[in-house]
Amino acid sequence: MATAPPSPVVPQNRLLRALSPATEPQVRLTLHPVSLRVKETLITCDAPITAVYFPLDAVVSVVSTFADGTMREVATIGNEGLVGVPRFLQADSMPFTAFVQVPGAALRMEAAHFDQAVGAVGSDLAGVLARYTQAWCTQLSQHVVCNGHHRVVQRCARWLLQTHDRVGRTTFPLTQEFLAMMLGVRRPSVTIVARQLKQAGLIEYHHGVIHVLDRPGLEAASCECYGVISREMDRLLGPADTERLAGEADPRS
Repeated sequence: MATAPPSPVVPQNRLLRALSPATEPQVRLTLHPVSLRVKETLITCDAPITAVYFPLDAVVSVVSTFADGTMREVATIGNEGLVGVPRFLQADSMPFTAFVQVPGAALRMEAAHFDQAVGAVGSDLAGVLARYTQAWCTQLSQHVVCNGHHRVVQRCARWLLQTHDRVGRTTFPLTQEFLAMMLGVRRPSVTIVARQLKQAGLIEYHHGVIHVLDRPGLEAASCECYGVISREMDRLLGPADTERLAGEADPRS
């Protein structure tokens, strides 16, 4: 018989936290804790989606790969949602690859169990997933607008804020290679932007590790897209766990 993961891990994922008290314990029975490694592929382009993932403090990147091998980010997914939305939409695959960008913990559910849970009588999982899908579509759309309208430094600040929200800690690994892919720029541009944010006292960045030093300052440096995406997530899934971020110690101390 399947054993439910310890209940404290569920509130770390906002989608699972939004489930009703009647649905959440049943869903937990088919979830299995996993540790996700950096660059680990969770869903391969055009391959069957055999499992879905609910990140806890890991961040997953969904990317499109061009004919020349260049990759550009489509979306990122963290503790607000689900890796495998196409499965909910009754698609067996997607034309993108999902791989781990920031390593960490997640909950894995086999696709067959996921399908059963979505269709279970009396379950509100399908309704919560529908709201999350709407929020995810908002994120995708806003990223398109943001990439075409705002300066790289603003987009970088927005991306770092979203990652900070998802991992729940001020320090996380992030290479220039990944950041360039996420922002759709060349690595020299990333170096310049990171230097600007560092000189402003907002972050420390060395050896592929980001330290968020001044979150309010980072919010001020970001474009309005961060607020648009965050408000929509809050509206559809409930408020984020801001206590984790507010209670963190300054990494310089």
